[in-house]
Amino acid sequence: MPSKNIIEIENLHKSYSGHKALEDINLNIKKSKIFGLLGPNGAGKTTLIRIINQIMKPDSGTIKFDGEILSRKHVYSIGYLPEERGLYKKMKVGEQALYLAQLKGLSKKEAKEKLNYWFEKLQVTNWWHKRIEDLSKGMAQKIQFITTILHEPKVIILDEPLSGLDPANSLLIKKEILELKKKKTSIILSTHDMNSVEEICDEAAIINKSKKIIQGNIEDLKERYQDNLWSIEYIGNQMSFSNAVWGGWEIIKHHRVNEKNNKAEIKLFDNLTINQFTKGIIDHVEIVEIRKKTPSIQDVFLKATANE
Repeated sequence: MPSKNIIEIENLHKSYSGHKALEDINLNIKKSKIFGLLGPNGAGKTTLIRIINQIMKPDSGTIKFDGEILSRKHVYSIGYLPEERGLYKKMKVGEQALYLAQLKGLSKKEAKEKLNYWFEKLQVTNWWHKRIEDLSKGMAQKIQFITTILHEPKVIILDEPLSGLDPANSLLIKKEILELKKKKTSIILSTHDMNSVEEICDEAAIINKSKKIIQGNIEDLKERYQDNLWSIEYIGNQMSFSNAVWGGWEIIKHHRVNEKNNKAEIKLFDNLTINQFTKGIIDHVEIVEIRKKTPSIQDVFLKATANE
């Protein structure tokens, strides 16, 4: 039976120079999904990415690629955009793109056809004869993105793919990432841009101090770190609101919206439900809106790593 996972990592360990870079990492990355690989600087993300790319070997543990033990033949099924860009500054853009495409197994004719398509799509056709050193960081980023996806790999690993891009080009690259997902490409996104993770990732894992802390669906992760916070807009006196219910809650934030309305962010403790709280205040203030506050992925990241 075919595996539903494109990558399966079991009990992975890696140490060097007396430092544990990865300790007992277990990860399953589903096919045709966008997977966020998150963690603070130095957590072990880059080491894990390099092992998947077979740039380095683990000390122990196994990695399966599409149901098979990872081996050299899978290099052509992976596209990798590293955070430290690897373009040769003195080469011309088109010349270098052709060279990198042929390293991934494309013929020169096929590479030229695909490059013409992507250069036009990402609006970089006029850069073909420019040297890499003459490009801005954002321009070079778009070129390297093209060379990463050109051979249509099963898995694309993107390490900070939006670095150096202006908002318009960031939006363009995110759109292309989502289009690749529609074409059944599996994508690993390593980034500190939590807004992008929330926008485009299906699942994520957080690594901290060489260990995996959590992994799951984005919405499930947010629910797991739900703090029972509620936003309440009301009309009435702040003192009346504050004294309406005794015990089991606290005000986190409070501010005036306009001459009539106030807004409070409250936290309920285990012994008080939102229904009980609401019953306690309806005789004292007029409720305009009650909304449960869902944590962002950035909130999840900060809470998960703070506990380690």
